[in-house]
Amino acid sequence: MAVVPAGLVAENQTPGGRFTTAAEVKPILNATRGNWVALREYDGKDLLYVTHLWSWRCGLSALAISVNDEPMQNWPLPPCHLQTATPNAITETDGLPYLSLRGGGVARITVQIVYDDLSMDAQTFERSAVLMP
Repeated sequence: MAVVPAGLVAENQTPGGRFTTAAEVKPILNATRGNWVALREYDGKDLLYVTHLWSWRCGLSALAISVNDEPMQNWPLPPCHLQTATPNAITETDGLPYLSLRGGGVARITVQIVYDDLSMDAQTFERSAVLMP
């Protein structure tokens, strides 16, 4: 059962037109659910990408991932860049939006997101559904 991480507080949901609230990003993430993660085989590794979720992170409070039904692991989100014209942009200082895992070892990925209004959503993906060519 999913549980909201301790210490999170619901944020103001007044839309500002910058896609920085759950009210603004939830419809987008629901419509693009199949793009939440991507898996790439590269140099003998499985690279698990969350680029899509990072691109809408300003409406999220938390992200957790489970690979192959292991316990959920928190994946810290980079900060929003509210002082810029593109607060959801992924910058060089944000780190890399992927995990490097054992090659061929990822069979299933479960993603849990907590929106900044504290509502939650989750989705499980089979390898074949998210594997990039």
